[in-house]
Amino acid sequence: MSQPKPMSTLSQVMAKLAKEKGIQREFRMSEEGKMRFQDTDHDYQPQDLKIVKNYRFEGASDPDDNAVLYVILDQFGNKGILIDSYGADSNFPGNVFDDFLREIPMDDQEEYNVE
Repeated sequence: MSQPKPMSTLSQVMAKLAKEKGIQREFRMSEEGKMRFQDTDHDYQPQDLKIVKNYRFEGASDPDDNAVLYVILDQFGNKGILIDSYGADSNFPGNVFDDFLREIPMDDQEEYNVE
């Protein structure tokens, strides 16, 4: 009987994405509600991006310690990650982030599976 594969942590998946896929930069939403690629001034609209993979993580001892990591491609071919908590707490106030995220098209691509 085969053993179940151990769950990867957020930091392990981030390290694998960096090493295996070259993904080292983040997409981030500013306090003004603008989505930007790390170290740039370009503002994105949801249709400029595509979610190609997501990973969900749950804290073993704290149910409030939940996060999701999204692998995102932009229209220029840039690859990055976006990290957010989920559940009762979110990193962003109101629905700005959630509304933006819901509008990004999803296209799950196996090539970004590093677990």
